[in-house]
Amino acid sequence: MPAVTADPITLPRIEIPSGPALATRPVRSVTTAPSGYEGEGFPVRRAFAGVDLADLDPFVHLDQMGEVEYGPGEPKGTPWHPHRGFETVTYMMDGVIRHADSIGGGGVISNGATQWMTAGSGILHIETPPEDVVAAGGLFHGLQLWVNLPARDKWIDPRYQDIEPESVKLLASADAGAIVRLIAGEIGDHRGPGGTHTPMTMVHATISPGGQLVLPWPAEFNALGYVLAGNAMVGAERRPVTTGQLTVFGPGHTITVEAGETQEGRSPQVEFLLLGGRPIREPVAWMGPFVMNTKAELQQAYEDFQAGRLGTVPATHAAPTDELRLQADSPLD
Repeated sequence: MPAVTADPITLPRIEIPSGPALATRPVRSVTTAPSGYEGEGFPVRRAFAGVDLADLDPFVHLDQMGEVEYGPGEPKGTPWHPHRGFETVTYMMDGVIRHADSIGGGGVISNGATQWMTAGSGILHIETPPEDVVAAGGLFHGLQLWVNLPARDKWIDPRYQDIEPESVKLLASADAGAIVRLIAGEIGDHRGPGGTHTPMTMVHATISPGGQLVLPWPAEFNALGYVLAGNAMVGAERRPVTTGQLTVFGPGHTITVEAGETQEGRSPQVEFLLLGGRPIREPVAWMGPFVMNTKAELQQAYEDFQAGRLGTVPATHAAPTDELRLQADSPLD
């Protein structure tokens, strides 16, 4: 159960757009995310695997972290690692993770909170569970989204937005069958708290069995839907999708998601992520933790990291000191 919830009857309703020119977006493709491991060995689903970057633009990468119930001593994180040229959005639905970085920043992301980190010109950081969480174990379920930056913004100074659970805009579908958490962007007249360099929208919806969610969606945005848990039908065709599947929607003005009447016991409701943004339409050169426009910029990022120009691990910090080793001829995926 996501940490941020409410009785949908009490929430503002999302008005369903109407009119002969307002088309429901069709389904262009459905792909299934492969499972893997990240960092020190925590399980992930690679939600964007196999999807063309042109369909994802302005996004480049999405991991569903967990959902996993750790025993005592089992929670894991990442080693120190660099980023340049994009933004990381870490959204914790359940559980706790701690962040530290090379410019003195840090904090805890927990139970419905979102951290929006603009890496810009470069930073080192680490994400790891606090000691008490490692000792006790517990539920861990989150997302990390990578949002590309246009060339003009790739060299800006790093910055953060901490979006606390209580600041997320809560809405209800027209039939009150869904709770909509608007983290960034706009849905109709409603705006989420996240500030973005590229116009975009990020929504986490919980849809009760048989409920229908219809959202207005800017025609100039792309539209991606990912099933975090449950069984649903999407698009004008009501195409069936299930846990771990990503939908790329075609053009139109509204997005439709319906929860199946019957859900499995472990996931009694549908948990659905919706993303969309205005495509940047610039060349993308991507190697591991660097997202740039050219191969020469990637090589420069690698050299800058090796030379310590992206920052150094602080001498005093409450996180492990192991650092990710990058090989110029072995880019990370």
